[in-house]
Amino acid sequence: MSETFVASKLSGSDIADPRRMYTELLKKTLTRYTFGEAWQPYEPRPRSLRGTLVRQGRRVLHRRGLELVSKFSFDADARANGRDWPPDAETMVGLRRLDNVEHCVLDVLRRGVPGDLIETGVWRGGTVIFMRALLAAYAEHDRTVWVADSFRGLPKPEAHRVEDVEDALWTVPFLAVSLPQVKENFRRYGLLDEQVRFLPGWFEDTLPDAPVERIAVMRLDGDLYDSTSVALRSLYPKLSVGGYVIIDDYHAVRGCQQAVDDFRAEFGITDELVPVDWTCRYWQRTR
Repeated sequence: MSETFVASKLSGSDIADPRRMYTELLKKTLTRYTFGEAWQPYEPRPRSLRGTLVRQGRRVLHRRGLELVSKFSFDADARANGRDWPPDAETMVGLRRLDNVEHCVLDVLRRGVPGDLIETGVWRGGTVIFMRALLAAYAEHDRTVWVADSFRGLPKPEAHRVEDVEDALWTVPFLAVSLPQVKENFRRYGLLDEQVRFLPGWFEDTLPDAPVERIAVMRLDGDLYDSTSVALRSLYPKLSVGGYVIIDDYHAVRGCQQAVDDFRAEFGITDELVPVDWTCRYWQRTR
């Protein structure tokens, strides 16, 4: 499958359906796909002379209500395929992975597969915002969107998880987004209501006893081996037959892929692992 994204065009029937127009617009807004170039805070190399000068100058600029920024070049293919880290979007998963979320959610709604929707590892909340938007657009009032995250970044992996240690994702401040900010992002889109519930904390503390009774779509974006493993072990038993498991980082993060492979092998899961884009994979539970 080619990684080149060709922007989808609405058919005549889609244009007559405001739900499709809404969800297409929302995908391109949450990813900032339609906005092109952006700006980001300028960050020089740490412990460099330039870095020292920038930090000193930044304090002066801040007192005047100014900020030192650099241009973030926009690449349409990278944004569509979730290959960049956009400075101001609510999600970095790209259009193709949001298409996949839409496919899975609408399929379980159409077939009446029982259960809620959950994402583990939400960053700024864009994907769960989109899940809630789908429930709103299709007048689904009996399902909850669960938002599970530490809201302070990734945990430091155990030393024996060599791949995770080498990736060092827990050291990246950009990946840490607070609970108030995620709630505010929901609020901006008019989607913060009683059908959204939050599970703040490390997955090992929140997921095993999470008050989720049944799941129709579970999307895992915890990156690391243990984060992925505990999510699968805690939530998969609650997944309805006919529901979906989406793994955001299967190809991109070595620990994540190993956790998925180990889990599927241990429990004899042979459902086809379907590619979404260069990294994301999903399967539908058949038994």
